[in-house]
Amino acid sequence: MAERSVAEVAEDIWDHYGFDFGTDFYGIFKALSHVNYNVRIAAAEALAAALDEYPDSIQETLSTLFSLYIRDMGIGDDNVDAGWLGRQGIALALHSAADVLRTKDLPVVMTFLISRALADPNADVRGRMINAGILIIDKNGKDNVSLLFPIFENYLNKTSPDEEKYDLVREGVVIFTGALAKHLAKDDPKVHAVVDKLLDVLNTPSEAVQRAVSACLSPLMPSKQDDAAALITRLLDQMMKSEKYGERRGAAFGLAGVVKGFGISCLKKHRIVIILQEGLVERNSAKSREGALLGFECLCETLGRLFEPYVIQMLPLLLVSFSDQVVAVREAAECAARAMMSQLTAQGVKLVLPSLLKGLEDKAWRTKQSSVQLLGAMAYCAPQQLSQCLPKIVPKLTEVLTDTHPKVQSAGQTALQQVGSVIKNPEISALVPTLLKGLSDPNEHTKYSLDILLQTTFVNSIDAPSLALLVPIVHRGLRERSADTKKRAAQIVGNMCSLVTEPKDMIPYIGLLLPEVKKVLVDPIPEVRSVAARAIGSLIGGMGEENFPDLVPWLFDTLKSDNSNVERSGAAQGLSEVLAALGIAFFEHVLPDIIRNCSHQKASVRDGYLTLFKYLPRSLGVQFQNYLPQVLPAILDGLADENESVRDAALGAGHVLVEHYATTSLPLLLPAVEDGIFNDNWRIRQSSVELLGDLLFKVAGTSGKALLEGGSDDEGSSTEAHGRAIIEVLGRERRNEVLAALYMVRADVSLSVRQAALHVWKTIVANTPKTLREIMPVLMDTLITSLASSSSERRQVAGRSLGELVRKLGERVLPWIIPILSQGLNDPDSSRRQGVCVGLSEVMASAVSEQVQYCLTFYPSCAFHAHALGALAEVAGPGLDFHLGTVLPPLLSAMGDDDKEVQTLAKEAAETVVSVIDEEGVEPLISELVKGVSDSQAVVRRSSSYLIGYFFKNSKLYLDDEAPNMISTLIILLSDPDSSTVTVAWEALSRVITSVPKEVLPSYIKLVRDAVSTSRDKERRKKKGGPILIPGFCLPKALQPILPIFLQGLISGSAELREQAALGLGELIEVTSEQSLKEFVIPITGPLIRIIGDRFPWQVKSAILSTLTIMIRKGGISLKPFLPQLQTTFVKCLQDSARTVRSSAALALGKLSGLSTRVDPLVSDLLSSLQGSDGGVREAILTALKGVLKHAGKNVSSAVRNRVYSVLKDLIHHDDDRVRMHAASIMGILTQLTELIEELSSLANSPSWPPRHGSILTISSLFHHNPAPIFSSSLFPTIVDCLRDALKDDKFPLRETSTKALGRLLLYRAKVDPSDTILYKDVLPLLVSSTHDDSSEVRRRALSAIKAIAKANPSAMISHGTIVGPALAECLKDANTPVRLAAERCALHAFQLAKGSENVQAAQKYITGLDARRLAKFPEYSDDSEDSDEDMSTS
Repeated sequence: MAERSVAEVAEDIWDHYGFDFGTDFYGIFKALSHVNYNVRIAAAEALAAALDEYPDSIQETLSTLFSLYIRDMGIGDDNVDAGWLGRQGIALALHSAADVLRTKDLPVVMTFLISRALADPNADVRGRMINAGILIIDKNGKDNVSLLFPIFENYLNKTSPDEEKYDLVREGVVIFTGALAKHLAKDDPKVHAVVDKLLDVLNTPSEAVQRAVSACLSPLMPSKQDDAAALITRLLDQMMKSEKYGERRGAAFGLAGVVKGFGISCLKKHRIVIILQEGLVERNSAKSREGALLGFECLCETLGRLFEPYVIQMLPLLLVSFSDQVVAVREAAECAARAMMSQLTAQGVKLVLPSLLKGLEDKAWRTKQSSVQLLGAMAYCAPQQLSQCLPKIVPKLTEVLTDTHPKVQSAGQTALQQVGSVIKNPEISALVPTLLKGLSDPNEHTKYSLDILLQTTFVNSIDAPSLALLVPIVHRGLRERSADTKKRAAQIVGNMCSLVTEPKDMIPYIGLLLPEVKKVLVDPIPEVRSVAARAIGSLIGGMGEENFPDLVPWLFDTLKSDNSNVERSGAAQGLSEVLAALGIAFFEHVLPDIIRNCSHQKASVRDGYLTLFKYLPRSLGVQFQNYLPQVLPAILDGLADENESVRDAALGAGHVLVEHYATTSLPLLLPAVEDGIFNDNWRIRQSSVELLGDLLFKVAGTSGKALLEGGSDDEGSSTEAHGRAIIEVLGRERRNEVLAALYMVRADVSLSVRQAALHVWKTIVANTPKTLREIMPVLMDTLITSLASSSSERRQVAGRSLGELVRKLGERVLPWIIPILSQGLNDPDSSRRQGVCVGLSEVMASAVSEQVQYCLTFYPSCAFHAHALGALAEVAGPGLDFHLGTVLPPLLSAMGDDDKEVQTLAKEAAETVVSVIDEEGVEPLISELVKGVSDSQAVVRRSSSYLIGYFFKNSKLYLDDEAPNMISTLIILLSDPDSSTVTVAWEALSRVITSVPKEVLPSYIKLVRDAVSTSRDKERRKKKGGPILIPGFCLPKALQPILPIFLQGLISGSAELREQAALGLGELIEVTSEQSLKEFVIPITGPLIRIIGDRFPWQVKSAILSTLTIMIRKGGISLKPFLPQLQTTFVKCLQDSARTVRSSAALALGKLSGLSTRVDPLVSDLLSSLQGSDGGVREAILTALKGVLKHAGKNVSSAVRNRVYSVLKDLIHHDDDRVRMHAASIMGILTQLTELIEELSSLANSPSWPPRHGSILTISSLFHHNPAPIFSSSLFPTIVDCLRDALKDDKFPLRETSTKALGRLLLYRAKVDPSDTILYKDVLPLLVSSTHDDSSEVRRRALSAIKAIAKANPSAMISHGTIVGPALAECLKDANTPVRLAAERCALHAFQLAKGSENVQAAQKYITGLDARRLAKFPEYSDDSEDSDEDMSTS
């Protein structure tokens, strides 16, 4: 009863029932001599507790105990001491009662001990009596020194005739005196006498006495500080040199007690450890070596953890002592090792163990042997340390068993036996020899050991040493090839957790066992997997999830693996057990994830997770049925999987659910299975029928395995009893619903579903006609509901079933079915009315023609007629070819009907009509549909578009010849005013193009371009100005249908076709919204870049560059991924031999640079290329440079700008006109104004005309790009003078450019400061003077400038009418037509003729009334002849 848990339970029971013991201790006295030691200890403690409660009975109890002692002394003969157990019990009782004894009881007890107990013939009893006396003195001595000391002294001073007996008692009394002496004053002279007596008693060859003396010496040492050195030296000498073993061992105990008394510091102070070490290496004296080891052992025991630092120092010497030549030294080494190990802390174990394990790897056999022996001694570690170190020790000891040296092997066997000897579990203890055989010869004895373990009935829990021996054998068993052995080993692993004392003892072995159990879990043999799964469940259940952090993730990963079904099945089985072990809360946490993975995209994952549902019912049992509503849909979906193994897994799971829960969860299972019967997927229907069969077989009490061959469809193997059983469980109404559904799927479109349904029907229905009569109302209801279903297959199945009924029962059923259907037409539920219509069409299809006619005339209804048309079409088939003109138009109108029901039925009917026609009907159908697309009603256009798409998508006929016409028609329809029609037309276009073979697509490029052009023109006519976008190309994914046509042509067509494709793409991008274009930027731009990089004619490159320019404008930032490639492409094209390619590339590069933030490298490259080029290439580079500076000038650094300036400064007076113009135009964009203006002033006076021209061109460009700084410059008057002088130059280009520059100057002021009249007075006359120039170009330029100023500032121009008017009147009569036309536009704005009749009247001062009225009729903004800097010829 020493076990605390047992004591606690007993105490609870005692308190619960309120027992009262009383003073009758007879039972306790009897228990004191019980054969079981634990019972004796419990009895002693119980007696002490009783005496504590009833102190008055102490005297009587002591008397009884002494009497019992005397009685037990007389039991037995001379050779056998039979009463020692009872006497030991009395010693234990006195020991336990030390706390409850009173002062008056002490003399009685001490007298008893001295007079009788200390002379007991049994050493164990004697030792326990001494211990009891010491404890009594410890507890009561402090207050009773004067009472007890005389008793002890009297005894020690007298002599006795029985010398031997006297010596025994004297030793005890000396020890008592020592125990009492610690209560004396420190300086009491008696202490020294007591110490001397204790030291004498140390020579007694009794370990119990010596231990007791050692314990008594410690408290007395503070009084002996002055004699410490002499005392320690005396004990060391005696320990090392005494002739008698008992004296040496006594000295060792004395030394330990003395050291403990003086404190740990005296070890160093008196060089005790050094002396011990010297003694251990004393080769000439075995006594010295043995004495040193005895001292080491006693110090370890007495000082415990305090001595641990020195243990580590002594370890190498201890190892050497194990292989000493003297047996006594070796035995002393073993004892020392045990003492050392028993006191080691966890940290000590960590320090000692590595060096011992390393010793096993030593080549010298003696070192190995010593290390093994020390490892064996670790069996005596404290329990906590033992469980920590054994997992590392036993495997190493097992390896030693195969060592080449027999002594090392023998040491290994002995060490393992030592481990076995500390096993507390009696069952395992008895099996130690068998287990050691299993460890030493695993090949022969592993299976036998496992068998023995499985046959053993365990009553007691398994401790750490037991595990240390068991685990290596089990581990070996798990790795065996034999399935039987693996199964046994896995079984034991599963049982271990429930048997271990502390689950944490198992933790060190998890790393060893778990990988092997995992391997067994994926074993090919199902039975082995099953045992391993249970083992894993037990492990995680017993030890908690925290000790297996990777197990659940590993199981889930294996469940998802692509490996074999076997592995996934094992993981599923293991996971089911683990989930059961971790509890319902954890299961609920992971269930959503499990269900989600049942529809994972990978088949192997779906298979694994569905297999899990096969095992969960077995592991979770009745708890799992609560989750059936969540689980069943996942299983039913799995039944429809395209992968066979997934379907098998789902079906297997379904069978298990039915097997486990058919009776308890029928209301849950049956609806799910019934829903599955009506699923769209035939595989789910087949599996659901099989599962329904399982359910019904279970309910009916039949196996369902009868082989049904031959006979009619309705002959089966069922009996009436089966039918009654089903009605009893389901109820008649539910039975009718189930059988109605089953009968319906007998006509399923899938053969396998039909066969499965027929098998179930024939197995559970005894009489088909009778059953049909019973279920007919429900069957008709089911059929009508199914005919109204949104699922086409379900409608088809219901139709076939109804048709079968009509065909089988003929006219007998029609008079009965028709009224039901007729009544159904008035059903408030529209879907049911739809079902009735479908049912009628099925009846019509199954009945003869006269009956069909009858049906049609009998039920006039819009919705019905629409559907009837469809039904008729299906029956009539190609016969409709010549009636399409009659059938289609009303259907097209009805498809847009306000009544949704009519709309839906009309749509289905129209789809049926276009589906059933043959090749001869294609032309009339297309003709009708094209007519519909052109209809004035948006509804008809929309319906026709939809049918075109439907026809091309679903028809199996050859339609490639019709596709071009349809594509063109539908593209034009993309600009329809009705947005819904646009959307439908776009979808139809997509379907038509998808139906065309890929290789044919490029041949449609011209046709598509023309159609896009027509559609754009339609849109332009609707819009007044602004960008033209086709509505169909503003939809999401707008270009998806048409893009393949152009891309196919671009990638695989001829050079001419590629050019057409590139141009077409550009046109397409122009009419597409920027939002819709975004997602197509990359698919379009990539191929364009790839093609332009190849060697194609310049026409192809030019077309691609044109399209890329449009793309840059509309695509914007979406082109960022292509910036480097586009830049490289454009720069390369600048060097092309074709001028068109160069100029297009230059323009494109300029626009592209606006998207880039780093343009310095590009500008530098262009400048470098410029310096090494000439002719057209130089012109292109200059155009590109201008574009870059214009669109990305803000990103160009000042250093690069300076470089541009320095290069172009010399080009503005170049001999080549075009180079000069380009250079001047670029210089105007730069901002180095002061230096530039001074340069221009000097050039304007050059004797050579190109520098003069360049100077004026640059001034004109500056007024266009940077007018403000010039206007505020101090050199502004100089510049105006230069322009005035240039107007008189003999070269007309200078005069024209000067005119243009003056126009720009005035235009800038008109916009910035309209009130500046001074400048008008100075500059406007100069412009007017140019209208009289000899050159018609100069005159036209002057008129354009005046018109632009008039548009910007009309009031200023009217106020200066006297200056402008006469000149305009003269120009209106100019002989040159362009000048005359320019004058008309200029007069319109200068005189504001479009603003009212008063202006027309005022203008007649200068021009004729006829001209004024004629010009006033011009649209005010009909011209686009704005001054344009892009026109380089006039820059």
